[in-house]
Parts: sequence; C-alpha cells; structure tokens
Amino acid sequence: MKNGFHILPASRACRNFLACLHYFTTCMAAPAGAAPPAPAAPVLEHQEFDAMLEAAFPSPAPGRNRAFIVHFTLPGPHPVHQVDWRLGLYRPDGSLLRQWHGRHAMYRENSMLKINWQAASTLPTGIYELRLEAGGIRQQRPIAIGRPSLLFAASATAMLPRHGPGWTSRPRLDTLGFDIVVGDLHSQTNHSDGGGDPAHCHGAQPPQSGAFGPEDAFQFARRHGLDFLMASEHNHMYDGSDGSDPAADPQAARERYRLGLASAEQFSARHPGFVALYGMEWGVISGGGHLNIFNSPALLGWERSSSGEPFADVVTPKSDYAALYTLMKEQGWLGQFNHPNTSQFAINGAPLAFSADGAAVMALCEVMNSNAFSNRLDERETRHSFYEEACGKLLEAGYRLAFSSDQDNHCANWGASYGNRTGILLPAGTAPTREALLDAIRARRVFATMDKHSAIALTANGAMMGAERDNSGPLTLRVHFNSSAGRGIAALDIMQGVPGRHGAVQPLPGGGALQQTFTPEPGAHFYYARVTQDDGKQLWSAPVWINQR
Repeated sequence: MKNGFHILPASRACRNFLACLHYFTTCMAAPAGAAPPAPAAPVLEHQEFDAMLEAAFPSPAPGRNRAFIVHFTLPGPHPVHQVDWRLGLYRPDGSLLRQWHGRHAMYRENSMLKINWQAASTLPTGIYELRLEAGGIRQQRPIAIGRPSLLFAASATAMLPRHGPGWTSRPRLDTLGFDIVVGDLHSQTNHSDGGGDPAHCHGAQPPQSGAFGPEDAFQFARRHGLDFLMASEHNHMYDGSDGSDPAADPQAARERYRLGLASAEQFSARHPGFVALYGMEWGVISGGGHLNIFNSPALLGWERSSSGEPFADVVTPKSDYAALYTLMKEQGWLGQFNHPNTSQFAINGAPLAFSADGAAVMALCEVMNSNAFSNRLDERETRHSFYEEACGKLLEAGYRLAFSSDQDNHCANWGASYGNRTGILLPAGTAPTREALLDAIRARRVFATMDKHSAIALTANGAMMGAERDNSGPLTLRVHFNSSAGRGIAALDIMQGVPGRHGAVQPLPGGGALQQTFTPEPGAHFYYARVTQDDGKQLWSAPVWINQR
C-alpha cells in the first residue's frame, strides 16, 4: 500500500491492459482495517458553473449592430444564482476600447444575456479581442473589425469541393514525414452520464440511463469521419449515481468498466484504421477538477458499498492529485487535463500546482471544447469554451503539455456537434492503433484545431513540436499550416513562456511570420504557435521546450 491505495510494484507495471485486469480485480482490496462508511445522503458531485462567450468573427455590414452572447450554465437544481460578469473589448495593441458589466440572475440551469454594440466607422480595421470574466470563468475570443488583410492567403491547390457537414478531407503537412489522424479524446456514453438521444437530450443524463453505449459511440464516430474516439466515463458513476449509492453492486461496477475496455479492443480489431479508446474521467468538479486517464486497465475510485467494499479495482483518495500522479507514473498511465480552470487541480491548497510525477504523466491540456451538452448533428454548435489561460499556467508551472480540442459529448453526437478535433501526428506509414496513438501522445505530437480540415505544427531548428532540446546560438521557429478547405491566416502568434516561472504566457515580439529566428535568453523556455483563420477558427500547435545554453 502506498499513498492511501494499493498499487503494483513499478517492475510489474502493466503493459498489456487486458492481461492486467485479472490481477487488479482479484488482488486489489480495500485498505486493511477500513471501516464501512455510514450511510449518507447523496451528494451531487458533478455540478459546475460555466460561462461561454458567443461572438461572430466577421464584421457585420456597415451600420448594423453586433451581438455578443454570454451563455451561463449550472447543472442540477439550485436556488437563484447571481453571477457578476464583465466583458471587455480590446484593441489589437491590447488597450481597452469598451467595457460592459453587470449581475445576472440564473433561475434555471441555462440562461443567457445579449449585448448589442455597433462599431464606430472611425475604428481602425483589425482583429480585436473580447475578454469575458464571469463567476471565476475567463473566456477570450477574436473578432474582426472591418475587413483585415490576410497574413497568408489560401492556396488555390488546397481548395477542395465541399460535400456537406460530414465531409472530411484530411489536413496534411506533407514535408514533415508524419500522417495526421483526427478525433475526440473526451466523451461519455451510457456507462456514465452520456449517450442521450439527441432528439431529447439537453444535458447530462442520469448515470447509466442514456440510450447509447460505447459500441454505439465508436460506430457513430467512425461513420462521421473520426479516426479515433475516447469514451472517458466518469469514474464515480459506475455505481449508477452522480454522488454515491452504498446500495449499489461493486462487482457490477467493476464488470462494467471491463466490458468497456473489451468493447473498445474488439471494435478496433473489427475496424482497422479506427482506434476505439475506453478509459475514465477521474475526479469531481465540486472537489478539484476532471482529468482523463487514457490507458488504465483498472477502474480507480474512492466510493464504497454499505459493507465497505470498494466499487473500484484500485482505491484512490478523492481529489488527491499528487497521489494520483504518483500512481499513474508507476503504472505508465497517461493523462489529460479536462476543461481546466485556474482554481482546480490543487496540491496542498495551491491550484494548478506542479508535481514532478504529474509532469511525467499529464501529456495533454484541453484548450477548447464545444458545448458538452450540445445535441446538434450538423457541426454548427455556437457555444464553445476556451482554456488557454489555465493551460498556460500549467505550462508555466512546469508541465509538459500539448493541446487538445474535444467535444465532451453527453448526447449521442460524438464528433458531430462541431468541427473541432484533436490532431495526432503519426510517423508516415504508421497504421493507426491504440499503441501508436499513445506513443504520439507521450511524445506530445498533438495539436488542437477548431477546423477539422486544418492542421498546424511547430518546429524548432527542425525538431518537431513536443521535443525538448538544448540549444546554443540562434533558434529558428517555423509554423507549418495547411487547410484542405482553402482557409487563409488572419492572425498568427508564437507564444512563449518559462517553465517553473509561474508567470504569464506572452506573444513573442515581431509576430505574424511563419518563421522567426532569434537567440533566446539563457535558460529554459517553451514556445507554441496559435493561428486564427480568416473565418475566426483557431488552431494551437504543441509547444517545443528549449534549454538555451
């Protein structure tokens, strides 16, 4: 026993996830002397306030108002909830142009407010930025004033005919020696609170009540053109409860997780070229934050039945991220920070705190999600959430993270609510398999895109994004971008930060060029590229980490 849970010795870390199931389920028991918990009233652990900013990127016709819409959500029953909000519009140089603020009363789970604004005809043409603060949530979105000139126009050879919302033409970065696969690494089925029929789905489902399970999810995603899908079920819902149900059957809970693993393996075997992944979203919103574990053969959790038997294969302390990271490192498991905010993932009371074990296993950070409760099937969801600030703080803390862009689907529309995707770079000619994807994630060869037809990568003196390199003298950073739909680039920033500084990520001076050469100050740095297309959709490369001598 270590850190409050049973673990395998590091020398016996599981490599074949199905072969390890028998060991976990037969040898992992409750800690010695643990007393059965007293029955308690259920506590809902999945309530999270969120605020999303909706703002069209193109400038409206002259003389017409512009609408900014703020969406507020707070799942579950609650009294009237008051939210203080502030929205600022900033010029291209970063100075404040206009500000709105107020207090919004939420009487239901979902509500919205609309702000109308008309740009003065004297405002200079350019790309401005909206910044929202509401209830601890911060969101940023670019908008165009006038018709800004493109930094890089679309290539005529990149344009392809469109064939409707499900159309998929793989983005390519031909000169880099990698193939690109795109998909979704964060979704739910009826093994937890997902799988709702889109005809009736308007939010999270009561656990295990949804109409569709993992097999349905993999089939839907494959038919919709995704190359991979991760069913990431909430680890504390295998008892069929949003809180805790001591009367539930622990054996049935553990068996459900095993069935999910087997379903993913069997579906991938029957459909070469598509990778079905199954795992868990660990943690609770009311106690710290959610993260995905991509490759655990065992169900992790803290809940117990009325007799004291754990529902999980491995007992992990609730909301103890330091202990979880240690277990993940010893077992070779990989993780992703899901929809992080700046108050989550605390260690010893400090949010977004650094852990050396965590830095070894946490490989991805969701920088953007489409609305988790969308029931759309046409990829036209307008509500999105962005987490670049929190991801930047994790990078500044010292984590080595690439960016992902997922949909967190709770309705049965896996990949169809919007056109955003997580892109993974595989060595050219590599068959997409579970292990190939996990190897690429370990190498941080991952990018996030709001447009499934566009791809981005960053190289540093020829080294691929995700790499850590020592460097002497000049450093050349090159942004590689392509859009098979013919999109141009309206804005381009290379972002820079310092691991362990705990400061703010900032644009590199002299931005706007696909290639920049400079000599960094001595010490550790990281750099990543962010592109804004001519339609306002954004892409984020993985960082490169440079130790400048």
